[in-house]
Amino acid sequence: MGYLSISDLTTLFLAIAVLLGFARILGEVARKLHQPAIVGEIMAGIILGPTILGGMFPELMHGLFPLPDRIDLAIGDVHPVAWAFDGLITLSIVLFLMVAGMEVDLNIAIQQGRSALAVALVGIAFPFAIGFAAAWYSPFLFGYDPGSGEEPVSRLIFALFFATALSITALPVIVKILMDLNLFKTDMGMIVVTSAIINDLVGWMIFAIILSMIGAEKGLPVQYTIVLAVAFTVFVLTVGRWLVHRCLPFLQAHTSWPTGVLAFAIVMALLCATATEWMGIHAIFGSFLFGIALGDSRYLRERTRTTIEQFISSIFAPLFFASIGLHVNFIANFNFLLVVAVLIIATIGKVIGCGLVANWVGMNKREAWAIGFGMNARGAMEIILGLLALQFGVIGEELFVALVIMALVTSMTSGGIMSRILKRGKAIHFTQFLGKNLWKSPVIATEREDAIRELVDISARHANVSPGVITEAVLRREAVIPTGIGKGIAIPHARIENLPSPVIALGISPKGVDFDAPDGLPAHVIFLILTPKRDDGAQLQILSSISRLAQRKDFVDQLSNAENFTVMLAHIRAMEQEPTH
Repeated sequence: MGYLSISDLTTLFLAIAVLLGFARILGEVARKLHQPAIVGEIMAGIILGPTILGGMFPELMHGLFPLPDRIDLAIGDVHPVAWAFDGLITLSIVLFLMVAGMEVDLNIAIQQGRSALAVALVGIAFPFAIGFAAAWYSPFLFGYDPGSGEEPVSRLIFALFFATALSITALPVIVKILMDLNLFKTDMGMIVVTSAIINDLVGWMIFAIILSMIGAEKGLPVQYTIVLAVAFTVFVLTVGRWLVHRCLPFLQAHTSWPTGVLAFAIVMALLCATATEWMGIHAIFGSFLFGIALGDSRYLRERTRTTIEQFISSIFAPLFFASIGLHVNFIANFNFLLVVAVLIIATIGKVIGCGLVANWVGMNKREAWAIGFGMNARGAMEIILGLLALQFGVIGEELFVALVIMALVTSMTSGGIMSRILKRGKAIHFTQFLGKNLWKSPVIATEREDAIRELVDISARHANVSPGVITEAVLRREAVIPTGIGKGIAIPHARIENLPSPVIALGISPKGVDFDAPDGLPAHVIFLILTPKRDDGAQLQILSSISRLAQRKDFVDQLSNAENFTVMLAHIRAMEQEPTH
């Protein structure tokens, strides 16, 4: 039969509706419990898959989700709904990897310099070496089965995959954790994000090579695949970035928002996915590269970026992560010793490797260990890599279950551990460093750079540092990532050499200044935050205390309408004593 019958379409639509509905509901429940949505989405698949529903009502599960297994694929006896469902899930993962790529900012990676590069490289090399040694010398301990796929898998490929799985980091999960902890726009947060960017680029290129090694006899020779993959990566990240940068202003000027840019993004992601699939590398690598090229353009406004992410993350991502639970029985394939071994090796490799080198490049011990645990969050990327390895027969179901559990545990615990580490010591609040002579109302400038210069002029006297030095440091930091946090607030900041203690200047802009906030709103309240080069966590606590009050709906209005500094400070003190609303 060359088409889907009415019965097939009914089954397909019902399967999608049930899976997406359960995934969205449990994803929201996970958020309410202060956990990543991915935890609830995967749990939805576990409930609907062979672990729960399949164990109680196997006929119902197979009737609702007629997924193919390896035997079906080998003999070509696959239900047409299974092909359609599998195609939708593949599309979902391709689009999700585009969104993950959009989080990668190559400018950040370049401007963060040797500190982030050192953390990233050691953060890859150390866990990679540990993972490769463990899988190479004790392969059967980690579930190595050379006959689990259509063709035997060599011990080298298995060890390379296991090493890659332990070295890769989940950039989207890390970004979410840093945002939840109000650390995303801090110097420490930028080092974590930059290191994760480099981790993802290197890790996925290694995995792409592994996939080409597995399928070398089915497509292009492996050496051609590697050359094409490297050439395509260079092309997309250079010429491709330039072309995207030129196209975006035209699209924004001549197409409706946001559909013009959204359609462009999806079409180009699918074309890049097509290219890498043809090369013998999985399609997700192509969409990931295009996501980097798209997200790196300064013409992609935060509001448009957020719209694209919300569209894909609310529909396609839940479908993919929920489908994971449909493939494996998590109870039958749960191996306690294997799970513990994978979790311990993965955590030791990342935390020690990244933590030690972060301390070596100048971060204080608390921030260094926080970076180590932040880099330990695996989440979505680990699970995607594991599922692909399972589908290609590189690993067995027990190791896949162990990798999924490791990814979930590290994602759920990294944020809490980082928070505990960084909260040690005496609490610091931003009001400690405010003064009457550091308050400017109104700020006359309407451009970002001019507004910063106005606040630098009043802060330089207190900092006893040249205005030129401060301006250069703040603008350099602003170029890394815009400091508009939304709701009419901006927090330009920098660490300054020879600064004895933090200095904060507060400006009120009646007209508003564009700091490229995610919600697209101009900033009316601008905090210029200067901290010493080695501030022992002062910058983090200052930004955190501002972010907590910024959650109030009346925060900007209260500060903007204050008659003088004393009244403004009284408003802040009063808001601190009241619950956020």
